[in-house]
Parts: sequence; structure tokens; C-alpha cells
Amino acid sequence: MSGAERREELRAQLEATNAKIEARAGRNLFLAVGSGVAFGALFLVSLFIWKDLFALLVAAIVSVALVELAAAFRTAGRRVPRVGVVLGGLIVVGGAYFYGAAGMVLGLFAGSILLTIWRLIEGLFPQWETPPKTLIRDVFSGLFTLVYVAFLGSFSVLLLMSDRGEWWVFTLVLVVVSVDIGAYAAGVTLGKHKMTPRISPNKTWEGFAGAAVVALASGVLASIFALEESWWVGAIIGVLVLLTATGGDLTESLIKRNLGVKDMSSWIPGHGGLLDRLDSLLPSAVAVYGVALALGAAA
Repeated sequence: MSGAERREELRAQLEATNAKIEARAGRNLFLAVGSGVAFGALFLVSLFIWKDLFALLVAAIVSVALVELAAAFRTAGRRVPRVGVVLGGLIVVGGAYFYGAAGMVLGLFAGSILLTIWRLIEGLFPQWETPPKTLIRDVFSGLFTLVYVAFLGSFSVLLLMSDRGEWWVFTLVLVVVSVDIGAYAAGVTLGKHKMTPRISPNKTWEGFAGAAVVALASGVLASIFALEESWWVGAIIGVLVLLTATGGDLTESLIKRNLGVKDMSSWIPGHGGLLDRLDSLLPSAVAVYGVALALGAAA
């Protein structure tokens, strides 16, 4: 066999292996790893070099995710104003950055009023005129979008403002990513028993067990070496993030199933949309902020 034939055979084997992994796990492994590394590098640079840049990154990510979810709602016949929801989301994130938790709550209130008025004004135009029942459904879909993406995402900004905030955010992302990797690795290699076949067919109990092990390990290590806290703090973070990340993943899968979409978008190769990667982070940010608050590290 010539060298060219051996290379061709090796390439075919790699493609076949990747196809099997993609069919079992639901994503392209090589694209997912490549885009994940690139995004991780941007995250670390913004977090540890310039906090203001990280806050801007959060605002940008939230804006894109809001557009994704608004577009998904539109495929299901629910009109969520994209410009209005992005402006409302920026008010929430800005409130968290400049005025803390109180500013975030007030920002949610102001953003909700803005978004509601925006949609009601749209309903006055003939091309967007809808029955009152449909208009009310659109308004509540927009408010859900604002709470689910912007409000939950703003907890990462509150963490950033905490004592040693960059390390709290680092711990949050590290444990969430560890849960994802642990579930992915264990699910692909050992997964047999489906956890929620009707909501997320690729999620297995073996994957959940693998995620639990990795979440506890990463949480304890991050607590000791990054947060400079006791090991049991990391264990609590690991358990909480395991539950919130898994629940967030299932929640977004349920949303997509109800709206009839596979991915929120295709902007991130191998991952889908930004919201497809934020589903675990959003509720987990609330849980980790709660731990920081209980320890007195956050205000």
C-alpha cells in the first residue's frame, strides 16, 4: 500500500470515527473543541486583564443570545421585538455593572416596561396588528426572554464585582465546563440509560454520573487554589452547578422542542448558537452568586 493510500485510509477512519461520535453525542467534536478553545482564550483575556472588557463581553453575548431567542420565538409565531429586547437586556446588564444587585432588579423593571411598550406600539401598525390574545402572548414571550437571558446572565457581572470577583467567575465557568465535558465523555463512552429521552435524547444517567465526579473535583480544586476557601465550599459549588447546569440544559432543550428548532443558531461551529452554550451557565451563575453572597464575598 502506497503512502497516499495509507493517508486516505487513515482519513476515512477518522471521518468514520467522528461521524459515530457526532451521531451519539449530537455535535461535531473537532469543530466544538476548536471553537471552544478560541472562545475560552477570549474569556480568560477579558476576565484577568481588563474587567471592563469582560463586562462588555457579557453585554455583547447577552445581546446576541437575546436576538437568537427572539428569532426562535418568531419561528413559532410569537413576535418578540429584537431591537426592543436587546435594549432592555443592555439596561439590565448595565444596571448590574454600575449599581449592583439593586440596579439589576431596577434594570429588569425598566427593561420590561420598555419592551412591553415597544411591542404594544408595534401592534398599532397595520402590518404588525394582531388580536389582543396574541399580543399578550407576544409580550409575555418577550418578558420571558429578558428574564431568562439578560437577568440570569447579569449574575455573572455581580460575581465579577465581588471580592476576588475574577476568580469567582473563573470558578463558575470552570465547573460548568467541567460538567459539560464530564457528561459528554461519560455519555459517549458509557452512556446506555437515557435520562430524559423525550426532552434530550442524548443525555444519559451515565453521563450525569461522570459530570458529578468532574464537577466535585473541579469545584474543590477551584475553591482551594482560586477562591482560597475551604474544600467543602467547592463541594457545595460542584453539587449546585451540577444540578443547575443539567437543569439549564434540559430547560433549553424543552424550549427548543416546544418552539420546533434544533439549535438557536449556527454561529458557533460545533455548538450551535450562543444560547446553546449559555443554557448551563445562566442558572449556574445564580447558584454560584448565592454561595458568594452567603460567604460575604458578594454584596
